[in-house]
Amino acid sequence: MCRLDGGLLVKFKGGDVEVYYMVEFKVVVSYKDGKTETVSVSGQNASNFIGLRIGDKVDGSLVGKPEYEIVITGGSDSAGFPMLKNIQGGGLVRVLLKDKKGIRKRVLRRGSMITESVVQINTAAVKKG
Repeated sequence: MCRLDGGLLVKFKGGDVEVYYMVEFKVVVSYKDGKTETVSVSGQNASNFIGLRIGDKVDGSLVGKPEYEIVITGGSDSAGFPMLKNIQGGGLVRVLLKDKKGIRKRVLRRGSMITESVVQINTAAVKKG
């Protein structure tokens, strides 16, 4: 086992190389009855989230809820910048948004792909069983 920069963990196993991102996510699962639950995910389960986008469906066993199917609805990074579905990639982008009065403002938002810099992932439980 070898640790590289950026939290990348490389595991050599019988000639095969397995790459894991050593990140930890706080996954907020919201249910249809209005209740929410925060689950801390790390290790292999956390590396399964990397590369997914807003709107992707995931098996609930990644967050310890095997009876549910969850859909990713958003998230934010360590600085609090939220993810937007219509921005491709996972980097920070300055976008021009309007408020309700029509005033335009240039703000910083993160793309729709989950990367190592995302800290919180918002999800919704859509199907039980």
